[in-house]
Amino acid sequence: MFEIISLKNGLDNVDGFYGGGVNCGLKKEGNDLAFIRSELPCKVSALFTTNKFQAAPIKHFKKYPENFESNFVLINSKNANALTGKKGVNDIEEILQTLKETNKDILNPIMSSTGVIGYRLPKEKIADGIKKFDFNAKKSVEAANAILTTDTFKKEICFKVVLNNGNYFHIAAIAKGAGMINPQMATMLCFIATDANIEKEDMDELLKEAVDESFNKISVDGDTSTNDTVMLLANGKSKVYDKEAFKFALKRLTQELSLQILKDGEGSTKVVAFEVKNAKSEEDAKKASKMLSNSLLVKTALFGEDSNWGRIASTIGASGIECDEEKLTISYDNITVYSPEVPQMDEELEKKALKVLQKDEFKIVCDLNVGTHSFTSFGCDLSYEYVKINADYRT
Repeated sequence: MFEIISLKNGLDNVDGFYGGGVNCGLKKEGNDLAFIRSELPCKVSALFTTNKFQAAPIKHFKKYPENFESNFVLINSKNANALTGKKGVNDIEEILQTLKETNKDILNPIMSSTGVIGYRLPKEKIADGIKKFDFNAKKSVEAANAILTTDTFKKEICFKVVLNNGNYFHIAAIAKGAGMINPQMATMLCFIATDANIEKEDMDELLKEAVDESFNKISVDGDTSTNDTVMLLANGKSKVYDKEAFKFALKRLTQELSLQILKDGEGSTKVVAFEVKNAKSEEDAKKASKMLSNSLLVKTALFGEDSNWGRIASTIGASGIECDEEKLTISYDNITVYSPEVPQMDEELEKKALKVLQKDEFKIVCDLNVGTHSFTSFGCDLSYEYVKINADYRT
């Protein structure tokens, strides 16, 4: 057994890790350049976007040998450094060379970027920003704020994991994400740091499991970006590790962050779970659930608090999975709005459904009754504010 204790100030709690942020001129105000540094070399595990046009930072990361170790991550916002070709990768190499000249202890530094696609990095501004870093800072909040783009709040979490024998380790993360969120890998940035003494093999296994159960299940708008990254850094400084405890803490951390991203979904007002149950296969359940969380018609109906279950049924049918309208039931939380016995909503049922739809968080359950497999994805509504934010994104 073990105990999970939530701590404030994110990465600051993890033994041997430092972080901070500065403004280097990419944004008019607020931090736009962040770092995470470890006293000791870290094992690194990472998952990246499934978009075929992967950004320059991801291409640069993949140039390192397998199982390389690093002790430094540099992150900028406002500029994605995506679709910038070989020059974009070369720009990173120049920036990281400047970084290593500033701090001789830096090993195999990693760069990550987020922002507008199609522009090369302003190397001079970033180099000047690096000179402002306090490499011994414990300012997780500055780093968490520096990586934000259209986000309206910072996202950072830390857990202290205490084992039965009293030994403990920490795991913490900062993340960003509000738009271009699709249940297909991460579609966001997330940097996880731990002082647990975990082996690389376990890192790879447990990170993939955690992402599949969190970031792979959320959708804001159905778009997948070019820079999406989830990265786990482990320096082993605590000399403590328990696989089951770490697995539980990592999944809880990524699940909480994924829900924070949905709540910050560029004007979203509701977080909704889409459960498809009793499907013929797991793949069918997953396909239908993710189509529901991506559907623009479903999302706009949720924003309008319109109990139009026809959009739910139509999306399931359009998914191409095995289904039968004579077996289907649809519920909003515990209110059944469609079944073969209740094919048409009366005034009383409309009122009950509306009460559910007016909540900030609820579940839509679609019981196909053709098998035994289930899957749940998570989404949000689509509001006027989403259109406004993305219409003016570059300005």
